Parts: sequence; structure tokens; C-alpha cells
Amino acid sequence: MVGSLIEHRNLIVALTVREVLGRYRGSVLGLFWSVFQPILMLAVYTFVFGLIFRSRWPGGSGSRSEFALVLFSGLLVFNMFAECLNRAPTIILSNTNYVKRVVFPLEVLPCVTVAVALFHLFVSFIVWLVFYLIAIGIPSPTVLLFPIALIPLIFFSLGIAWFFSALGVFVRDTAQITGLVTTVLMFMTPIFYPAEAIPVRFRAIAGLNPLVPIIEQVRRVLMWHNGIALGAYLPVLVASLVVLWIGYSWFEKTRKGFADVL
Repeated sequence: MVGSLIEHRNLIVALTVREVLGRYRGSVLGLFWSVFQPILMLAVYTFVFGLIFRSRWPGGSGSRSEFALVLFSGLLVFNMFAECLNRAPTIILSNTNYVKRVVFPLEVLPCVTVAVALFHLFVSFIVWLVFYLIAIGIPSPTVLLFPIALIPLIFFSLGIAWFFSALGVFVRDTAQITGLVTTVLMFMTPIFYPAEAIPVRFRAIAGLNPLVPIIEQVRRVLMWHNGIALGAYLPVLVASLVVLWIGYSWFEKTRKGFADVL
């Protein structure tokens, strides 16, 4: 798996650039849409939760801007995962011309999806950072740990993308299922509320959600000026590596049947 990714790294970069540029080609604003969307959403969250609901994050300073920033930091994680999960079932189906080519490394297609999602996450993070500078001030140096906090998310998303891209070839209902899962997961993940707000009797179930510890780590380094909690970080990292290996193994075992189904 690692050897294949290293060998085809230039192809992954080229396809990622083509995918990003192609998504906005022909539009008036072009690539600016990738910046405008997170700006608009951050403004909406600030208005709705700060001015209408007057929400405050427990344990924080109580400012409206802080609530919007905490909420948006959770969405950074969730949106990347949701993009990978929702696009995964159609990755192979929308690139059937590559399936017929024996020499084309199909395993790079899910990597491109994850890379594009990472690009959108990076743009959203820049928006978050600018808003933080305006509303609060200079962030803590722990912000530099943000890429490290994202490593389990990247591994987990790539494993999920490999798994569901292969499953979507054989089970066409996969795209509808992942759409429903994403909607449910958005409200079951502590994005709009802290993890401590989950009732005690449901916390064991909520703990099965792999996004919860990742979001908590991201908020630690971005908002609460703390370092990474290794006791919670390392188990999630190991679990994400297991998902990565399972997803790649499933993809490799089923890819021989892609051409027969398509």
C-alpha cells in the first residue's frame, strides 16, 4: 500500500489538481467558490447560534464569536469525512474508463478524493484562522499541532474511501446509505454541542463514533490552547490504521471483479 502511494504520488497530485480545477471550471467565481462557501457558512453559524439562539460554549469565555469558532472547528473534521464518505461509492462508477485499462492504478482514485477533501479543509481552516485573528486575536502556538491532530482523520477517511468505493461497484444502494449515515452522524457527533453534554447512559454508544476523539483533539489545539492528549490520541491513531488496512485490503481483493460488473 505504502509503496503504491509513493510510486504514484505524482499521478495523485496531478489528478487532485485536475479535480479541484475541474469542479469550478466554467463558473463565474471559479476557485473562489471554495473560499466563499466556508466564509458564508461561518457567517451563518455566527448569526444563528450567536444572535438568535444566543448559544455559549460551556467552559469558554461566553462570547458569540467563540461559539462559532468552536462549532466551525468541529465542522472542519466532519466536513472532510462527510465529503470522502459521500463521494466514495461513486468513485469507480464515475471512472469506468480507467477500469478497462489494466495498467491504471485504480487505488489512487480514492486517494484523490481524500486529497481534494483535504484541500477544502485547508481552505476552511484559513477562513477559521482569519476569523479567529479578527474576533479574538493571535492564536496559541498549539495551532501548529493541527496537522498532527488530523493524521487519524486522514487515515480513517482513506480507509473508508477505499472500502466504500469498492462496495459501491457491487451494491449500487451504497450511495443512498452513506447519504443517510452522514445526515445522522452529523447530529450524533458533538459538533453543535460539547461531548460532555451527552447523557451518561449514552456515552458508551457515542464513544463508538471515531470522529468524537478526533474533534476533541482538534478543539484542544485550536481553541483550548492545549497539546495533544496522547492517552486518547494513540488508540484512535491505531484504530485508524486498522481501518486503513482493512479498506485497502478489501479494495485489492474486489478490484478484479470491477470490470465484470461494470
